[in-house]
Amino acid sequence: MKKIVFLTLATAASVAFAQNTNTAGYKAAQDKAAADYKVAKDRCDAMKGNAEDVCEHEAKLTRARAEANAVAQYKSGDRSEIDRANRKVADAEYELAKEKCDDLSGNAKDQCQASARNMKNTAMNTGAADSRTAVLVPNADRNTVAANAADVRDRTANAASNAADRTAVAAENAKDKTVAAAHNAKEKTADMAQDVKEKTAEKTADASQAMSDTMITAKVKADMAADKTVTAMDVHVETQQGVVMLSGFVPTKAEADRAVQLAKGVKGVSDVKSSIQVKGKK
Repeated sequence: MKKIVFLTLATAASVAFAQNTNTAGYKAAQDKAAADYKVAKDRCDAMKGNAEDVCEHEAKLTRARAEANAVAQYKSGDRSEIDRANRKVADAEYELAKEKCDDLSGNAKDQCQASARNMKNTAMNTGAADSRTAVLVPNADRNTVAANAADVRDRTANAASNAADRTAVAAENAKDKTVAAAHNAKEKTADMAQDVKEKTAEKTADASQAMSDTMITAKVKADMAADKTVTAMDVHVETQQGVVMLSGFVPTKAEADRAVQLAKGVKGVSDVKSSIQVKGKK
């Protein structure tokens, strides 16, 4: 009777020890996956744009795979946990593949994204098969099951990644051909546009010069009105092709000289011609 009780207690102790070992090992694996993810993500911070996004998704995928391997090794009998881990890996693989498509556009981008979705579906189906195997063969060696599951996931991911890369290369080649054709068409259009531009420039040159002369005249008058030395009403201002012509009667030579000085200081003035006369002098 004592021998039976001893064996029972020993068996219970062994089960408890195994459970504690599995729990500790699982937690250690999860903690390592989290720490490795943080290191990988920190390296991505030095990158910019889509390269940084791709780097971060690669780090997330590495973490998801590490967590799935921990579940397969320490919780091979828990089908729901295995399914959840496999879904997480499939989602991470899909997000990474989809992020790589962002550098493309148009039909090439659509094909790349479709390839990413097919990759996800393949990974999900493989993950479901892995979890069923773990449940249907509870007595199999856990390390062997985990290694096989990881190997299947890696092969699936590599095949899907290769397919995505091939699609991206084909899309890039199509993009190059489209760019070359567009460049040739652009050169022809540019020649025609240049001819039209030159003719239009000739027609608008006179109108532009007239507008510029008007603005110069307005600016000269404004500066004279703001100056205490010059009586703006005494000076007549006219501009032709950047040449300012001043006329009128002022009380002093200093005022006439100041009017000329103000006109020369206006942007766009090429010359100033003054016929201003001082009152009382001939």
